Amino acid sequence: MLYTQEYIRETEATRVRVLSEALPYIQKFAGRTVVVKYGGAAMKDSNLKDQVIRDIVFLASVGVRPIVIHGGGPEINSWLGKLGIEPQFKNGLRVTDAATMDVVEMVLVGRVNKELVSRINHAGGNAVGLCGKDGNLFVARPEGQKGIGFVGEVSSVDVRLVESLVNSGYIPVVSSVAADDTGQAYNINADTVAGAIAAALEAEKLILLTDTPGVLTDPKDPSSLIPKLDIQQSRELIDTGVVSGGMIPKVNCCVRSLAQGVRAAHIIDGRIPHALLLEIFTDEGIGSMIVGSAFTN
Repeated sequence: MLYTQEYIRETEATRVRVLSEALPYIQKFAGRTVVVKYGGAAMKDSNLKDQVIRDIVFLASVGVRPIVIHGGGPEINSWLGKLGIEPQFKNGLRVTDAATMDVVEMVLVGRVNKELVSRINHAGGNAVGLCGKDGNLFVARPEGQKGIGFVGEVSSVDVRLVESLVNSGYIPVVSSVAADDTGQAYNINADTVAGAIAAALEAEKLILLTDTPGVLTDPKDPSSLIPKLDIQQSRELIDTGVVSGGMIPKVNCCVRSLAQGVRAAHIIDGRIPHALLLEIFTDEGIGSMIVGSAFTN
């Protein structure tokens, strides 16, 4: 019995110490906007999903203003399969014909978005689901490559609706579907959307949850993580081929958002439990933080 009481006291002491150490970070980021791009394994594994949701609610509870942007690739593929439509990709982009676009919109806006909203609400948050069409939050234009169909880029952003919701205590959850000027729906990369919204809000942080530890000098060696780099270093790593493949658009997205006023961008491993809190509320962090040269100190 004594052992149990000692163990309980030790556990409680650890919890209190951790909260105490987090205090300076909580004070620093209270009232600041953090845009989280949610995807990858953290979206597929139910345990990780619950932890990400709890982290987002925790952020909101300590005064941080989180905004969640999500994709939903695996679930789109699952529904395309159920409907007998073969998923196709070209240069890393989903080929999106009219039938595929219908499925993308149904899955992202109707299913994935509302599931995340429901989970956040169930965990004690107050979430509202949106896509680019709501309040013209972001407007699409064609990505430009031939043969990829309704794949878009962000043409413009109007964050008044999101700001209004955040100011009223809500957590906006945004899916990466938008319409162009004619009303045609487009599928947009969720990283791109997150970067554009973070830039328009001049967010304190843009955080991309990924399936990699961060920016690595050797993609096969997790210990080669670069914990902090600036815009110039990021571009050099792309030019020299150190950053390649699917990491290029992620790093470019971070660089663009930094150039437009976001103070720091993070690429972190969403497979690590409570990755969000570890990155924001600890000295070491766990991923790669990219900063504009003006904020390196």
